[in-house]
Amino acid sequence: MKKTIPVEQAVGMVLPHDVTEIVKDEFKGRAFRKGHIIRAEDIEHLRRLGKNHIYVLELGADEIHENEAARRMATALAGEGVEFAGEVVEGKISLIAARDGLLKVNEERLLRFNLLGEVMCATLQGDTPVRKGDQVAATRLIPLVADRSLVEEAVAVAGTGEEGLIRVLPLRRVRAGLVITGDEVFYGRIEDRFEQVLRDKLAELGSEVAMVVFAPDDPARIAAAIRECLDAGAELIVTSGGMSVDPDDVTRLGIAEAGAVDMVYGTPVLPGAMFMVARIGEIPVLGLPACGMFHRITVFDLVLPRILSGETIGRRELAAMGHGGLCRNCARCQYPVCSFGK
Repeated sequence: MKKTIPVEQAVGMVLPHDVTEIVKDEFKGRAFRKGHIIRAEDIEHLRRLGKNHIYVLELGADEIHENEAARRMATALAGEGVEFAGEVVEGKISLIAARDGLLKVNEERLLRFNLLGEVMCATLQGDTPVRKGDQVAATRLIPLVADRSLVEEAVAVAGTGEEGLIRVLPLRRVRAGLVITGDEVFYGRIEDRFEQVLRDKLAELGSEVAMVVFAPDDPARIAAAIRECLDAGAELIVTSGGMSVDPDDVTRLGIAEAGAVDMVYGTPVLPGAMFMVARIGEIPVLGLPACGMFHRITVFDLVLPRILSGETIGRRELAAMGHGGLCRNCARCQYPVCSFGK
């Protein structure tokens, strides 16, 4: 039960919730902490914050306070690789990545959770690479007090199933084999620019390039280069170039000749429409078109972390990338803090 009294009569009372202060362009935070004993000198400050009345709380057995609700919901929402701070601030609790990895969000359960009404959880976009310590979500009870049964239902939704609603999956650290294709590079007509790009992208995710093999526009030579990488212990194959529609673009034929199966060519993502995924045994094969040399971020950057997290990418997964799959080609790229791939 909630009762209110005029703020000038509240000296000596205990605040039942944090009181927020906002100073435009300067500050937003707690002016008074839950549990603060109101003093005479606090009255004018509270009035400046628009607090003319103070709640007097007397919780019934079937009611729950926002702080307890936030802790209970955070506990249920946090899956593997996710932790949360013990302190509730202004009724809200933040969920934090406990390790570097790939954020996974169960969107269907998150929708069910938020449809309950007086509870909320906001997350970063799923399939976003995150670093240890990054905030990945936040949850709170929206009113100060709610029915305990509502929070119990929210906890049940958040904790349904074997997988946590919000998880951070670790990325495998693999040894990759790069197969750089094209007569123009193989015969020294132009300098290759793919290798360093791919080395940097793999290193950013904790993996390394084990070997680089160059091959001309010949399916048999490309297949032999792929097998050379596999024989050397490569755990991921990345080919570059030769994925377009020109008669000399035969990289796909070489990948197939090397024994690839489950080949999926083409994505609804720009840049990266002519990207390809496949596998040889249990080894993923990624075919990167020439756009990867000119654009800082392509479909390769969306797919690679998911592959390293252990996910199998096929036609359905690629097709789902169409929504949000158009890069804005900003003058100053800020990926992943943008809409691309979201």
